Amino acid sequence: MPARSTLVHFATKAAMLFGALFAVSVLLAAIPSHHAPAIQSQGSQQSGSQSEESQGIDHSGMPGMDADDAKANEAHAVHDMTGGHHDAHNLHMHTTAMRPASAQDATRANEVVAQLRGGLEKYKDYHVALNEGYKIFLPNLPQPEYHFTNYVNGFFEAFSFDASRPTSLLYKKTSDGYELVGAMYTMPKRATEEQLNARIPLSVAMWHLHTNLCMPPKGQPFRNTDWNRFGLKGSIATPDACDAVGGRFQPVIFGWMVHVYPYEDSLDKIFAMHHHQD
Repeated sequence: MPARSTLVHFATKAAMLFGALFAVSVLLAAIPSHHAPAIQSQGSQQSGSQSEESQGIDHSGMPGMDADDAKANEAHAVHDMTGGHHDAHNLHMHTTAMRPASAQDATRANEVVAQLRGGLEKYKDYHVALNEGYKIFLPNLPQPEYHFTNYVNGFFEAFSFDASRPTSLLYKKTSDGYELVGAMYTMPKRATEEQLNARIPLSVAMWHLHTNLCMPPKGQPFRNTDWNRFGLKGSIATPDACDAVGGRFQPVIFGWMVHVYPYEDSLDKIFAMHHHQD
C-alpha cells in the first residue's frame, strides 16, 4: 500500500476511534470541557460561588467519582426525570423560565413535533431502536419511563439539531416489551438560553439541568451512604454543606435536557416535563 494511502487509512481509523471513545464518554450530551452556567440552589441553604473552571465536569470524569458514585447518580437522575418528579423548585433541578407565548413559537414547535413523529415511527418497535444503537439506560431499575439513549446522537446534538434524531427515546414498560411514548433532546451544559430557545422555544418547553450534587466522602461504601442526604435526591445542595460532611460537590452534571411526547394532543402535554398520566 503506498505511503500516502497508508497514512490516510491510519488517520481515518484514528478519527473513528477518537469519535467512538468521545461519544461513549457523553452521557445525555454532557460534553466534556463544556462549562456550565453557575447555578444557585433554592431554599434556606446559601450557595457558595463557583469558578467557571470548576463547572465543566461530567459524571464520567468527575474527580473522585468512581463507578458506584456514577451509578447512584445516574439512578437518582432517572428517578428525577420520570414519573412526575420534576419540580422547578427542587434543590437539584434548574429549569429555564417560560417566555411569553407567540404564534411564531407555536409554529416552530409544531414543526419539531411533525419531524419527530416521522423520525420515531420505526422505533415503535423497540427492537429497531436496540438494533440501531440505542441502549436501555438502567434497564434493571424499575422506572415509569425508560430512556433508550444513543450516545452518538447525543454527541451530534452538541453541534447540530435534527428534530428527527433525538438523543434518547422514551418508552413505558409493557407486559411484552416497551411502548414508545416520546423522546428527549439534549444540549451541552454551557449552552445559553438563546441557543436552547433556537431549538425548542422557551415559551413552549422548559429545558432542565440536574444541579447541586453532593456525593459522599471518597471511599465511603455505597451501602452505608445516607442517600437522603447525598446525591440528586439528597438534602445537601450547597458547597459549604457538602464540605462540612466531607462530601464532593458538583454544581452541574449531565447536560441540558427537554422531553417531548409527540403523540399527545396539545403543546402543553407534548412538551410536558414528564409524560401525561391519564
